[in-house]
This record gives sequence, structure tokens and C-alpha cells, in this order.
Amino acid sequence: MQSQNKIFEDLSKVATSALGTFAGLGREVETMAKNRVREMAGSADMISRDEFEAVKAMAANARAEVELLKAEIAAMKASAAPAAAPKRKTAKA
Repeated sequence: MQSQNKIFEDLSKVATSALGTFAGLGREVETMAKNRVREMAGSADMISRDEFEAVKAMAANARAEVELLKAEIAAMKASAAPAAAPKRKTAKA
């Protein structure tokens, strides 16, 4: 009976070691897959969220400036229009 317990004990140790090895292997494969995805994403010329938000803010500022400049141009045209209109001389009969 003692020899059977020794066999089962050895089989248990082997199974435990194998499961630990498979768990480590699974973590290693997961890490390699994550690194591979990061490499592919990095080579795809993708931008980070921070860069996107910065460009988005710059575009919003540019739109606001354009609207302000449009308003200034319209005001300049309005003030220059009456002064630029030529006065007609009336013909003397």
C-alpha cells in the first residue's frame, strides 16, 4: 500500500507542476499577443487620445477665430459701403 501512495503522490506532483507550467505558458502567450497587437497598432500611424483632444481644441479655436474675423470683415464692409458709394452729380438743364 505504501508504494501505491508514493505513485499517487508522484503523479500529483507531476500534475501540479504541469498545471503551473501551463498557467505560466498561458500568461506568456497572452503577453506576447498583447505586445504584438501594440506593435501593429503602433505601425498603423494611430494617434493617442491626448493628441486627438489637443488637435480638436485647436480646431475649435480656429473656428472661433474665423467667426470673429468674419464679423470684423462684415463690420468693415458695412462702415465702408456708404463712404465708398460715389455721389452723382445732377445734370443742369
